[in-house]
Amino acid sequence: MSQYGFIKVPRNIEVATANCKPPTPQQLTSLPTSPLARFILDYATEELPSRVFYHSLRVFQYSASIINDHFSNWNLDFEVLFITCLLHDIGTTKKNMLATKMSFEFFGGLISRDLILDRTGGDNDYADAVSEAIIRHQMLGETGFITSLGLVLQIATLVDNIGRSTHLVHVDTLNAINLKYPREGWSSCFAKVIDKENAEKPWGNTSALGVEHFRNDVLHNQFEYSKS
Repeated sequence: MSQYGFIKVPRNIEVATANCKPPTPQQLTSLPTSPLARFILDYATEELPSRVFYHSLRVFQYSASIINDHFSNWNLDFEVLFITCLLHDIGTTKKNMLATKMSFEFFGGLISRDLILDRTGGDNDYADAVSEAIIRHQMLGETGFITSLGLVLQIATLVDNIGRSTHLVHVDTLNAINLKYPREGWSSCFAKVIDKENAEKPWGNTSALGVEHFRNDVLHNQFEYSKS
């Protein structure tokens, strides 16, 4: 089950990463090429706006680097990781955001679960792992536990969105990832997504991060490597 990330780890990121040593420079991780990975890559390319798509690819690369440096004992399948990263913001598209009153993370998790079940012929563990991680990727907290897949997705999205936990990825690797997959004004783009979600669904999960506070953290993110 560890290949799907079903390992209990602390949800508190500081606790979970307390023993991490300084990171090392790494080459970018090759994108998985299985039939399922290629299908989801094509799906994400078509469905996601380019800035969200590049964000998702950066999140995969950060996640892979963090695992390689700090959590190689997890035995997490990088295809599972790749697909999770590609789909984690599928609920933010205009079509999907307006199709439901559910929080975008929840609806995105359900969309992803159905996709994987359909393409794998009913692999519930795979589908559940991806869906769980996507649903909980903005459920930050100090208590309780989360799957290893969910934790690394939380860390990597925070790296890209607000510049938190960048110390877990070597600066050379950070620069290489952002050169390969340019930010193109991601901070302002994501701030607009936050505003849209909070306007359409003021009860939504994003509000738990602080309606103004989280948006301001995104807009004041100093982790901008491109001249966007």
